[in-house]
Order: sequence, then C-alpha cells, then structure tokens
Amino acid sequence: MRTNKALLLKGIKFLAYTVGLMFTAPVVIYQAFKNEGHPLYWPVLITGLILAVAAISLGFYGIKLLMDALFNKGENKDN
Repeated sequence: MRTNKALLLKGIKFLAYTVGLMFTAPVVIYQAFKNEGHPLYWPVLITGLILAVAAISLGFYGIKLLMDALFNKGENKDN
C-alpha cells in the first residue's frame, strides 16, 4: 500500500490555500462591520462571506484529497 504522492501534494496545496483564506476572510468581514456607514459595506461583507465559505469548502476538499492519497482510493487493485 503506497501513498499517491501527486495526490498528496495536491491535498497539501489545497490546505495551504485554506489556511490563507482562514485568515483573510475574518479580516475582510471585520473590516466590513467596522465601516457600516460606508457605501461599500455590502460588497465587502458579501466578499468576506464568500471567502469564508470558500475556506470551509477548500478545507473539506483538501482533507478528502489527503485521505484519498493515503488510502489509495480510485486505484485498480490486482489480486
């Protein structure tokens, strides 16, 4: 049982993007709530919420890729 290294690196790359979004999304949302009277309040808030949803979905997808790489899902097994 060997690890699929290409898939493992892809999963780690997605988790790195997730970490970046996990810090970016709360900052954008905080800036939106700090400037509620500004005309760009709604676009900034919506952008922050989209970034937060993207962080969650990329996190799940990255973990799925890691599990697929570690447990060789999708590989043909010849017995």
